[in-house]
This record gives sequence, structure tokens and C-alpha cells, in this order.
Amino acid sequence: MWKKTLLLMGLITVLVVPVNGQSVSLGPQVGYYKAQDTDGNFMGGVAWRFKFTPMLGLEASINYRQEKYMDDALTVRSWPVMVTGLIYPLPIVYGAIGAGWYNTTFDYDQDKFALLKDETTQEFGWHFGGGVELPVGSNFKLTGDIRYVFLDYDFEEIPGSSELESNFYVITAGLLFGL
Repeated sequence: MWKKTLLLMGLITVLVVPVNGQSVSLGPQVGYYKAQDTDGNFMGGVAWRFKFTPMLGLEASINYRQEKYMDDALTVRSWPVMVTGLIYPLPIVYGAIGAGWYNTTFDYDQDKFALLKDETTQEFGWHFGGGVELPVGSNFKLTGDIRYVFLDYDFEEIPGSSELESNFYVITAGLLFGL
């Protein structure tokens, strides 16, 4: 009962916010990510942010990333589509929590795993973190954050892979243009 009441109160608050308190921005982002059992790598993509109020916002993003496991025997390519809730305790500092849908391709080295066929799956993960959003001029923002992503790939088909960890952290930087 309390959850429904709080959700309804939150929706009403968002819906009755004056339009002049809202902002929309879009722009590129780059990042560095590192899972426990892989080498770190770079990723790129685009992010869209909508601030409902000076304290509440929402981000939608899509990126591309690639990582290798087990001495390059497995290459994992992913196109995460993420939605993140943002809360700004200070005008330039935010906390982030959200979820992502990871369209993922598992590409097996056929010299090492001849019996396994490449496959594409969809995985669900969630993340949390925080960052800063610095205004640069009247229509630009520079963003930077760190997030930890909980994403449990199923590596059970690969011999000797039961202990592989696919959770990762990502450090991103972006440039948002006001719309």
C-alpha cells in the first residue's frame, strides 16, 4: 500500500512541475569499463537527459562495448540500452540508479571451442553510481560519472568458466547539448 502511495505521489509531483524547470539535452559519451575477469576497454555511445526538476532527472543511453574472456577464446559484444534515474542533491552532483537491456553477442574462437556456436542473447542488468554535470556556457554540459553494473552473463557452456565474473564498473565522460 505504501509503495503505491509513494509512487502515485512521485508521479503527481513530476507531472505538475512547471515547464520552465525542465531541461532536455543530448550528446555523445565515451567511457572506460573493466570487468574483474577481463582487460579494461573503451566504449562509446550517446545519452539523452531530461531534468524534471532541479533535483530529479532521467537519462536514456545506448552504447557499444566489447570484451574478451579466457585469453581471447570468447569475445562478448554488447549494445546496452540503459535507463537511469538521477537525483541531484547539489546542482552539479548527482546520484544514479537504473536498469539496462543488453543485446549481447557471444563470439567463440572456433579453434578452441569448435562445438560451440556463436549466439546473440538479451540480458538484463542494473546499475548505480554518481557523477557531476558541469555547465559549460549557456547551452552545453560536461558530464562525468562512475557506475557499477551488475550483469551476470551465463558462461556455463564454456569448460572451466564457472568462476568468470561479468559485473563491471564504467567511468564515462560526455558532452550534452541543450535542446
